Amino acid sequence: MTGAQQAAFQAGSGITPATMLTAIASMVLVLAFVWVIWVAMGTFRAWQEGQATVFDLTWSSLRACIVLMVLGFYLR
Repeated sequence: MTGAQQAAFQAGSGITPATMLTAIASMVLVLAFVWVIWVAMGTFRAWQEGQATVFDLTWSSLRACIVLMVLGFYLR
């Protein structure tokens, strides 16, 4: 953004563009953490009920954590 665009954004919204970007990135990461917890707990419940193996539990949790790491890399 140019200086004029940043000034207009700040005058219109009351916050800087960097603050807005940080807030959006934080919300996305919090939702991603909730999603990883949901995946892990769902697979754990399936494992407890005998509908999944330990390999399924490990693999789904690992995939969710990899997605979280990639997302965190791009949002930093």
